[in-house]
Amino acid sequence: MGVGMLQVEHLNLDRHVLQTVFALESVVLRSFGPEGGQVLFTRDTGQAMLSRSGTRILTALRLEHPLARMVVECVLKHSTATGDGSKTFILLLASLLRMIHTTACKEPNVSHTYNSREAAEAATARRLADEMLAFVSEELDDLIVIGVVPYGCCLSWEDFSAKTQSPAHTNNVQKLLASFFHTRLGQTHCDFISNLTCELLTHWKFKDLLPSSSLQFVNDNFAALHTPVSGFPISCSRLIEGQVIHRDFATPYRQTDRQPVKAVVFTGYLQPKLLSAGEVLELGCGEQGMEENSRKERSIVQFSAWAERSLECVIAHLQSLGVSVLLSAVKQSAAVLALAAQAEVCIVECVSEDELSLFAQLSGATPVYNCWVIEPEHVATLTFCRPILLGAHRYVHVAFHDSEERVTIKPCSLVICGPGEGQTDQYACAFQDAIRMLLSTWEPMSMTATTASKKSPFLHTDSQIPNAPPLQQGVLEPGCVIPAGGTFEFLLNYALVQHHSSRSVSGVPAVSQLLAKALLSVPRQIYSHSPRRFLQTQTRLLSFIRNHSHPFSLVYKQVECPREESKLTKHCCRGADVSSEVFMSDSGLESVSCKYQLLLAVLQCVSSLLRVDTVLHTHTAVHTQSRRLANISWEGTEDEAED
Repeated sequence: MGVGMLQVEHLNLDRHVLQTVFALESVVLRSFGPEGGQVLFTRDTGQAMLSRSGTRILTALRLEHPLARMVVECVLKHSTATGDGSKTFILLLASLLRMIHTTACKEPNVSHTYNSREAAEAATARRLADEMLAFVSEELDDLIVIGVVPYGCCLSWEDFSAKTQSPAHTNNVQKLLASFFHTRLGQTHCDFISNLTCELLTHWKFKDLLPSSSLQFVNDNFAALHTPVSGFPISCSRLIEGQVIHRDFATPYRQTDRQPVKAVVFTGYLQPKLLSAGEVLELGCGEQGMEENSRKERSIVQFSAWAERSLECVIAHLQSLGVSVLLSAVKQSAAVLALAAQAEVCIVECVSEDELSLFAQLSGATPVYNCWVIEPEHVATLTFCRPILLGAHRYVHVAFHDSEERVTIKPCSLVICGPGEGQTDQYACAFQDAIRMLLSTWEPMSMTATTASKKSPFLHTDSQIPNAPPLQQGVLEPGCVIPAGGTFEFLLNYALVQHHSSRSVSGVPAVSQLLAKALLSVPRQIYSHSPRRFLQTQTRLLSFIRNHSHPFSLVYKQVECPREESKLTKHCCRGADVSSEVFMSDSGLESVSCKYQLLLAVLQCVSSLLRVDTVLHTHTAVHTQSRRLANISWEGTEDEAED
């Protein structure tokens, strides 16, 4: 394809970047905040979809411009990692670009350096974005640790199993989850779903493992741990003992009183034993004439008989080991199914890799590929294995025998109900995103070496992050949360305004003020229905900070209790009583770590957007148009381009 066939579109900050982001902002604003509504989408097929999920809304859009697709890809990458923040991502992105554009327009036009004012503004915008990203990379950890964290509290892993009798006694984990589900699914069912999530995680508390390990296990195995059921209200969602395998029995199930049940995970085909070296199976000779066809038929019969005897040996070997259930990753032959049915061995075919992996982990049995090498270590002991009817589908339900290694967990599966298939899928996505959000909350938050050198009492300076960059040597106590309703943005805004550091890079005072102003767009939108409430909340919070103690001169205290069975009781903040005095009791909680990662992701997206100079429109041979982003002035390695 010749260069002359390319359609070149030079991008302008005002006409292209801002307008594209503002268009996305106008979509997500309709469902943003506690007062936000649901967005209705209609497909060409006439199917309608209602959603408050920012990720689902953005992915449902038909985006033509490559910049819009680039922004949505950044949002999806962040939300996939943290499970939260997709709508706030767009809101902050639009606010930062407004601030940068306004500042760039006020800069003097250096016409002797640039060909036009547009080029000068673009260069200034890129410089501001790069300086802001550098500032945040170096200083944001310190500002959050000193100016935000002391006004929150640290969650306890024991909160998951705490039984509450009334809404007044709701623990902090439930408040965090209720706030999350409120922005996704609305107010009606958020308490029910948050309690169900806590109950699920209570069952999956592994002995001697940190909360992040248990959360990671649930997140990695969520596809095998949940079953969507359409046609029922969400209030019918529940936990059931053991594991649900989303296949039905391929051979007749015969109820038996034999306990326990023994099963084998088989990843290959049950087939006749391969001939060993020197072994010959004589099937007939190659005589010519009228007897040829009859000899061929006899050869086929002889082979079939030999194969059947060989398969009978396999089934007999399984019976000798007490195996009555075979979980197969593939579809077995009709001969195998017939022989298994005669021997009363139940076969479950085409079980997914995720479900087989979870079954192997929970049962302790090793999957086997060759049916001729099945040994006792491949046999799993089950409490029961029986069919279960969930909605319109029949599945296989298994429960696992207790073992000493699994004394603290009670394997269970989550049944997620919804009126329709689309709503059920949304509920399932919300559940998994909540698990990811909790995982991000409990994962150690990296901080710069400068913060670690301050030796703040609530920092573990002896902890290290594997493969961390040189600057990220310390970690913040995991589980830090802050009252919702714009508290994080108000506190960080104040910290940025008050911040004067000798370690600042060139231009940092300007970009810190830009970031401070942009942050207020989040609470301003939260209280858009009542601007007076925005001012009252900000005034009350700042008054508390100034009257009690300056956040930059606080003496923090850390209360450390003995650890019992991976119990985290270390408080990194001044206490949860602060939030009850200053903030509304019904505002809920949100994760400090998720907010931290959100800011970094947004600023990286801003910097990437402003580096794009030109869009090249290419036409394929079938006349379909594809668009590819190209930065004409960029030079670097392939790895840098991917970053």
